[in-house]
Order: sequence, then structure tokens, then C-alpha cells
Amino acid sequence: MNNAVEIRWHGRGGQGAKTAALLLADVAFKTGKFVQGFPEYGPERMGAPITAYNRISDNAIRVHSNIYDPDFVVVVDESLLEVCDVVNGLSKDGAIVVNTKKSIDEIKPHLGGYEGKVYTIDAKKVSKACLGKYFPNTPMLAAIVKVSRVMDWNDFLSEMRLSFEHKFSSKPEVIEGNMNALKMAYEEVIG
Repeated sequence: MNNAVEIRWHGRGGQGAKTAALLLADVAFKTGKFVQGFPEYGPERMGAPITAYNRISDNAIRVHSNIYDPDFVVVVDESLLEVCDVVNGLSKDGAIVVNTKKSIDEIKPHLGGYEGKVYTIDAKKVSKACLGKYFPNTPMLAAIVKVSRVMDWNDFLSEMRLSFEHKFSSKPEVIEGNMNALKMAYEEVIG
């Protein structure tokens, strides 16, 4: 699809991949983009592999299907590298972002010969440092915005703050923790 950035998310039920895809669509929309953000439903349950998608464009989006040839792939749980063909259809001109503490050289053998760019981030480290618990979706959201450059970073941060303030209005510590996780994740992306 012309002028659209297509992102496929791979995660496990309960890790927030679907929430991150929907949040990215919401924030991109608020910055003036045309968007789609949706999960692929099946017999998902807590811990089962799930897939979610984003299309983000400066022009109207007229296609309404899953994304088979994404520009970017986000892997929220590195164990999925052994279970799913996460690079299926991924453009070699795009990139994959994997949540792992392993090096890029350690990850590449699990990518089926993928020749494009590979980025890693230890979302667990970021999440624990900023939120005190393991919520990988916030760091992964920052990582894909940095890697894909799908929107201006400052606009993204501004809209994310507004979203967090709306969602967590009675919990200012959660707002600041999530904002810190976004900023730390942006700095922690390796690639």
C-alpha cells in the first residue's frame, strides 16, 4: 500500500501487544494520520500467541485486511521466535524489533535468514526500572516509534502523556512511570 507504514505485532495473550497496537493507532490518529489498529482473533487465551496490526498513513487507508507484507515487525516475547514465523513477508527494507536481553548476533540465527535490519530492546529491564513490574508493551511501543519513525517523537510523547493522564487520572505515579518507560526505551533500543 502506497505511503502507509504497516506494522505486525507478535506477542502472547496478556502482554499488551493488542493494547500497544491500538494505542499506537490512537496516538497516530491524534497527530493527524490515517490509521488502523486491530488484532487477529482466534482462540487466544492468556499466554497463547497473538497477532495485532497497524497501518499508519498520511492518506486515506482503503484496504481492510490483515497485513501480510509488513514494513516492520515487533516481537514482544522472544520465545515466539521458535514458535512463529515472525519474519514471514517482512520487507528486507524494513526492520524487526525484538524484546530480548540477547545481542543482535544471538537473535539473527532465529530469524530464518532475514536480511533486513534487526533491533533489540530489553523491555523487561526498562519496565522493571520505570514501572516496578513487567509490562513490555510500553517499552515496545516507544521502540517501534523510534525504529519506524512513523511519527515525530515529541508529538508521540505529548499524545502519550495525554492518553496516560486520561487512563490513569487518579494514579499520577503510573503516568510518570509510563512516561519514563517510553523515554528510557527510546534510549535503550540497540540496532
